[in-house]
Amino acid sequence: MQIYVGNMSYQMTEDSLSAVFAEFGEVSKTVIIADRETGRAKGFGFVTMNNDEEAKAAIEALNEKEIDGRTLRVNEAKPREERPRREFNDRY
Repeated sequence: MQIYVGNMSYQMTEDSLSAVFAEFGEVSKTVIIADRETGRAKGFGFVTMNNDEEAKAAIEALNEKEIDGRTLRVNEAKPREERPRREFNDRY
């Protein structure tokens, strides 16, 4: 199950995020989303856990839990919506 984790501290690393979820079971992948231009974390990411029961336990325990001074928002990730590509005018 893929889990969305929002409102994270900007100092959180993929390793530290993985360690938080590892308390509930095996974490197979952790990704923190960063700004393309600056490389700075955007404050959210995704954790993948293969065991759905462990993932649900992690969601239940960690949603609205304060970590590094921020209250996490944790829930099952939704499929990414396809958005139309933005077109820019060549008028300028």
